[in-house]
Amino acid sequence: MYALDGKVAIVTGAGGKAGIGRGIATRLAAEGAAIVACDINDNGTPEWSGLPAVVDEINSSGGKAIGLTGSVADSDDVASIVEGAIAEFGQIDILVNNAGAPAGPDRVNVIDLPEDVWDLVIDVNLKGTFLMSQAISRHMIHRGGGGKIINMSSVSGKIGNAKFAAYCSSKFGVIGFTQSLAKEMAEHKVNVNAICPSLVETERVYGMASALKPNAETSTEEWRDEMVARVNATNPLGRIAQAKDVADVTAFLASSQADYLTGLAINVAGGSHMG
Repeated sequence: MYALDGKVAIVTGAGGKAGIGRGIATRLAAEGAAIVACDINDNGTPEWSGLPAVVDEINSSGGKAIGLTGSVADSDDVASIVEGAIAEFGQIDILVNNAGAPAGPDRVNVIDLPEDVWDLVIDVNLKGTFLMSQAISRHMIHRGGGGKIINMSSVSGKIGNAKFAAYCSSKFGVIGFTQSLAKEMAEHKVNVNAICPSLVETERVYGMASALKPNAETSTEEWRDEMVARVNATNPLGRIAQAKDVADVTAFLASSQADYLTGLAINVAGGSHMG
């Protein structure tokens, strides 16, 4: 549909089994893009081998993919990821900044928020977006020909919520960064946009439930199910977001059909957030 044949895409935070990153990586691969799937480590568990599983999934389906590990919050790791991608595929046409700090420890009131937890959220969500975008922007300017940078923000990047101060701050920052970079890169024909999902049914919901459950008697699994059920009951479209919903919008923004869109922060929220 979106004809990404011949394009090369880096997708960060791509190792989770039910994660947005995996959904994006496999969707862009299905559109013809070669994929550089990245995560801070292989992200494996006894039930899921992590990043290698995502790479194998794409390659076994007839696509092209490699996996690279490193922290997006570390400039040396970022340089290594970019160098590895170019060494394998020759260029980078699409960057999806999807990596996110673990949900849970940061979901407390500001007065109880540890400094190191605040730092981790800002480092991964905001600094990581900056470092990856800076490195890829330099590459795109040098090689010419334009490109696409897609940053993962959140509806919580538009509306603040109690116990989400670190997360909201990082995601508000991503939107501001997106707008600034979009104006800087417009002359180079690089489109820069942000996606703002509402709650997506991924592994991260469990971490949120662990922090937000009302008391010790309530199990994390029980509160996770309650959170999902509440969204299903109140969302105008009647369900919680899935990774596919975000991947579909990403594929569009990565394509030539979005060539006249830049600096946007697009809600993927089923109508629950419209601003």
